[in-house]
Amino acid sequence: MPVDLNNARPLAWDSATLDADTKAMLDNLQPNILRAHVREHLAVLFVRFNDAAEGRAFLRHVATARMKSAREHLEEVRDFAGRGRRGTPYVGIGISKAGYRDLGHSVEQVRAFGDQAFRDGMKRRVAEVEDPPVEQWDRAYQREIHAVVLIGDDRPGPVAALREEIIGALPASARLLGEETGRGMRNPAGDGIEHFGYVDGRSQPLFLKDEVDREPRKHWDPAFPLANVLVPDPFSPDPRRHHGSYLVFRKLEQNVRAFKEIEERLADDLGLKGGDRHRAGAMLVGRFKDGTPVTGRAKAGGGPVANDFTFDGDDGSKCPFSGHIRKTNPRSFGREVLMARRGQTYGRRGDEPWDDAPPETRPSGGVGLLFMAFNSSLVDQFEFTQRSWAGNPDFEHPATGHDPVIGQGERAIKVTFPKVWGKPEQSPPQAQVAQTVTMRGGEYFFAPSLAYLRTL
Repeated sequence: MPVDLNNARPLAWDSATLDADTKAMLDNLQPNILRAHVREHLAVLFVRFNDAAEGRAFLRHVATARMKSAREHLEEVRDFAGRGRRGTPYVGIGISKAGYRDLGHSVEQVRAFGDQAFRDGMKRRVAEVEDPPVEQWDRAYQREIHAVVLIGDDRPGPVAALREEIIGALPASARLLGEETGRGMRNPAGDGIEHFGYVDGRSQPLFLKDEVDREPRKHWDPAFPLANVLVPDPFSPDPRRHHGSYLVFRKLEQNVRAFKEIEERLADDLGLKGGDRHRAGAMLVGRFKDGTPVTGRAKAGGGPVANDFTFDGDDGSKCPFSGHIRKTNPRSFGREVLMARRGQTYGRRGDEPWDDAPPETRPSGGVGLLFMAFNSSLVDQFEFTQRSWAGNPDFEHPATGHDPVIGQGERAIKVTFPKVWGKPEQSPPQAQVAQTVTMRGGEYFFAPSLAYLRTL
């Protein structure tokens, strides 16, 4: 029997009654898809193959010698929690449409991938999500990328060693087109943050019972079916039991100085004083820096970073409809659109991202997010979110503006902000905040099953 990807119950992966097909799926699925793998230190390698046989041999070698399965990863997490035993580094592989062609799959065969965005490749989808022209992307992303190799761990040493080993295993016919280095950032509370200084990655779809059981679910259920992230691997030995996921990779550069200037200017325009000035940034992001949702509190604080909330009853007088986390996850609908985000920050800086230092001390470039997310449909999840939600000034209501963080395109309409938290009085209409996140390039990949990679 095929694995039921639409089963609404979270997967009890370690159940004694787990059926053989689900076991086979976990034994042949890459890690980091169903559950995030630790990747405080991350190396991202972009590869081009020029010889089908040698490209296949390289991927087969990496998959056999260095890649673990999703089930092995979950067992490592359990062993670490119970006995403190360290796990092994993460190695993941994604292949682009061009990569499959270069590895010897025909045009007709590649049509087996049902996702049009994947079959087109990111360069041909610029207009769909209002990305910058390809000629403005970083050089590595302008070229034809065939595969991405991801290497992650909580320590830099194992990542550096594996990076050298995998690069050394590249055949002479292949080319390393470029690479990125991700480094996790955390605030004093230990929460992961992004370069604007805000807690990030909290609201994720969860697929496994042990993770779901740890979450409060009074208002919002974080449990999602496997269908949100998995699809059958069409080139695997048995697509009914072997699955993969579409991976979107985007390098997003953040102008931190400009964003902090915008926060200060908005606070001035709204007449916010003292600690209430932090609400300006919270209205743009949807959370205060410590992760407190602005829809629930007028000020930061209140314990662990909340995920059990909705925007029901908030008419925009607490969290504006344009707030980043409201634009990209309305919570009361659109659950089928949510992706499993697995990004990591990049770039070094000498300041502390979470403090209140003046904007002029912040970086204006060279730092940002290596955005990565797993999807069952690039068209219906990533591109829909970017185009119809984040980039749509009339979502969720007319003239509420673009997502101020990741929205792209002309920001022509004027918007308003609540002057007092929870009160109907709005500011006079004003120009939307300027775009401070620039897409520097990327690609669409498919993360195939280990069964495919190991039988190439």
